[in-house]
Amino acid sequence: MIHFVLLIVCAVAIYLSCELFVNAVEWLGQRLKVGPLAVGTILAAFGTALPESVVTFVAVVFGDGAAAKDIGVGAAMGGPLALATVAYAVTGWMILSRRRARVAVGVGTGTRGGAGLPSDDLGDVGKLARDQTWFLTIFVVKVALGLVAFAVKPWLGLLFFAAYAVYFWKEIRGGDDGDGGHEELAPLKLQRRRRQPQTWAVIAQTLAALAVIFVASQLFVRQLDAVGPMLGLPAAVTALLLSPIATELPEIMNAIIWVRQGKMPLALANISGAMMIQATVPSGLGLLFTPWRFDGALLASGLATTAAIVYLLFLLHTKRFTARNMSFGALFYLAFAGALFLILG
Repeated sequence: MIHFVLLIVCAVAIYLSCELFVNAVEWLGQRLKVGPLAVGTILAAFGTALPESVVTFVAVVFGDGAAAKDIGVGAAMGGPLALATVAYAVTGWMILSRRRARVAVGVGTGTRGGAGLPSDDLGDVGKLARDQTWFLTIFVVKVALGLVAFAVKPWLGLLFFAAYAVYFWKEIRGGDDGDGGHEELAPLKLQRRRRQPQTWAVIAQTLAALAVIFVASQLFVRQLDAVGPMLGLPAAVTALLLSPIATELPEIMNAIIWVRQGKMPLALANISGAMMIQATVPSGLGLLFTPWRFDGALLASGLATTAAIVYLLFLLHTKRFTARNMSFGALFYLAFAGALFLILG
């Protein structure tokens, strides 16, 4: 019983700390003079993905035996899957929920420009399509490398770090992309009475929120590891199916908060930016310090992620990228769950 209580406590702690984090990171973006969407794609994504990358680093570099290294490889594959499916689906559900609430109080929804997009502004879908195309290219290479073995393969991990460095530089240098860059920010929680918070307060709130997110996320994962056997679930199911959602919970919470605030472009940017980190940094570590060979479960994870991104790109290129269609991304996660039980059964 205590494990289920701790799961709820950790989830609440992650949500509340994410409230503080998104509030602070927007001010941090203003201080650093980065483009408004770079707040989501770089600052927020880097902040919430850094603890996961540290865990992966510890697992693959200092882990004892093959089991620890397998955990690192599983995390490198499970993170992108959870983001490409569950995170986008939750964002879609939140937008639909927000729209219903607006209708309930008499605010119309309508459509925008005849493009099939809801009036809830989803931002620059062209940029999102480019980012997801880049992600898909890197991810396909990453999966392909898991199927082969050759002498210089470990050194290819450096190319994944280079790919993220290029993406990072492009986003930071992107400047003002026009998606709400001049919107007035909510007061910093740490200094509610100041219109312009002090820089030290912005940094302190950002780091404190990240610390709570990191601790609560790790505790959440440990409770899942304990709950899984209690529910009769194999360890592999917990590691590949449940743990990725737990590790990506901060990104999902960020998206929920930004959608609730009406900042859909930031929510989507946070997901796509986190996906770029998950496709490159943990993968580079895995290639450098593990054999990086996939079994059936890992391959199924890769195929499900690829299918979800192809579906997303189809929606973006055919102007069918709506909250309702986005929410169907969860079906790919359910398909992976079914395949995983077949593989393990």
